[in-house]
Amino acid sequence: MEKWVVSAKKADFNGIAQRYGIDPLIARLIRNRDITEDEEIRRYLFATRKDIPDHRLLKDVDKAAVILAKKIREGKKIRVIGDYDIDGVTATYILIRGFRRAGANADTYIPDRVADGYGIHEHLILRAYEEQVDTIVTCDNGIAASEEIRLAKEKGMTVIVTDHHEIPFTEEEDGRSYHLPPADAIVNPKQPDCAYPNKNICGAVVALKLVTALYIQMGIPAEELEEFDEFAAIATVGDVMELRGENRILVREGLKKIPHTANTGLRMLVQACGLENRKLTAYHIGFVIGPCINASGRLETAAKSLALFMEKDSEKAQRLAENLRSLNEERKSMTEQGVKEAVAMIDSTSLSSDRVLVVFLPDVHESIAGIIAGRLRERYYKPVFVITRGEKSLKGSGRSIEAYSMYEEINKAGDLLIQYGGHPMAAGLSIGEENLDEFRTRLNANCSLTEEDLSEKVVIDAAMPFSYIRPDLVRQLELLEPFGKGNEKPLFAVKNAIASSVRVIGKNRNVVKMNLRQPDGITMEALYFGDAEGFLADLAQKGSVISATYYPEINEYRGVQNLQVVLRNYQ
Repeated sequence: MEKWVVSAKKADFNGIAQRYGIDPLIARLIRNRDITEDEEIRRYLFATRKDIPDHRLLKDVDKAAVILAKKIREGKKIRVIGDYDIDGVTATYILIRGFRRAGANADTYIPDRVADGYGIHEHLILRAYEEQVDTIVTCDNGIAASEEIRLAKEKGMTVIVTDHHEIPFTEEEDGRSYHLPPADAIVNPKQPDCAYPNKNICGAVVALKLVTALYIQMGIPAEELEEFDEFAAIATVGDVMELRGENRILVREGLKKIPHTANTGLRMLVQACGLENRKLTAYHIGFVIGPCINASGRLETAAKSLALFMEKDSEKAQRLAENLRSLNEERKSMTEQGVKEAVAMIDSTSLSSDRVLVVFLPDVHESIAGIIAGRLRERYYKPVFVITRGEKSLKGSGRSIEAYSMYEEINKAGDLLIQYGGHPMAAGLSIGEENLDEFRTRLNANCSLTEEDLSEKVVIDAAMPFSYIRPDLVRQLELLEPFGKGNEKPLFAVKNAIASSVRVIGKNRNVVKMNLRQPDGITMEALYFGDAEGFLADLAQKGSVISATYYPEINEYRGVQNLQVVLRNYQ
């Protein structure tokens, strides 16, 4: 059951509005995001690249760059080992492009999700050794691969880890003991003694910091780093990083450049997705472009997405982009079927009473387990693990809610798992089938979530009647973009509006269009995206008077602009 709450944070909204030339409502929205000091407000509204922290604060980044510069000058063979998701693919692209620009004899390997699994495994070390690789550089993985990296060191290889995942640890009486791999350099802002202020950069941005340091070592102009702006933005949104501070700057700058990117492959992907000549937002990365990049790593090989970004020939890039879009359509269909199966299982078994859902879907493709887990989390507002049958063991992917730190909780059950890793909000694991029931039991026994934790809170920025919505205000809302995790899209609300002219539109019949009239007589065109049939059924059963949360937009059709609202929640 949703709990609607109106944010009531106080500040001198009129004073802020006058100082920064904005509407008092915009000042309220900024305060609601806990941005209070003048310098914070300035950075939030007007920050530039100059506000990004110095890369040298990142522990070992210069050390790693010095090692790489020496290896490049000596002509040593370097291999980048990445990951098969959007962050791993873009991180791999940034490193291989940067290394080769610096003159490196470098190649890449992105592990296959099914054949190799996540991260750097022993067989990848042995293969690199046989192929006379001198130096391995990981990206978006490696921080939990102590044994594998120890093997590489025993074989005489140099290893540099670039990663952003949590550092493995054990709880001891006097606090946590962290376990770092024996690499020659480790670039990860989550190291306890790393001074870098933004602990929430994605793997691709960590990779970009290393390339930045390498370019300085090799005397390459800093301006050349700007070719990676689009990829830093795509990875930051795609890996669901907080859009605050540096991350927000990176995404905002990248979004400006994607529509006219110099990267042939990315340009063809934008075209394949039907996004040419559009003002792009973080939504387009998260729900249109990003899923296509991820689709190759889910259903075939992520090397296809990397090949797309490396491709210079327009015709070849176009074919690759169309293939990725087609794979994503296939992935969507498989996801819908998996969600349907999971919901039927949860609703008809004892799983429905669990506070942490562990759902075993043996026949679901392991690559879409995380997407299904995310959809189930939205439906039930509980932490969810979806477990599937892999080639050698069961594989699982989890998605969490704010009150449940997923990585910390599975760490408590680490003795049951073959391998695991992740963040507070998401995790991946492999487990023997014999341990699955105990895993579910242990997670629920350890779970301290309360009923309040399990009630989704809908935070409304302001109760705002339609009479307040003006074109200039809607345009000012763009100052707050990009929206995403940590910088949520503003949410407004109206009470007791009467819905009329209600109809379902769209080729998939998933959009409801209507007019909403407030008690004061002011009417606004409104759209609702989602379960259209459910919306109509609720109106028929409970009457046409609804309260709703919304976001205002300017709709342009054939040169004519009209105000409208897009509904998010309704009662």
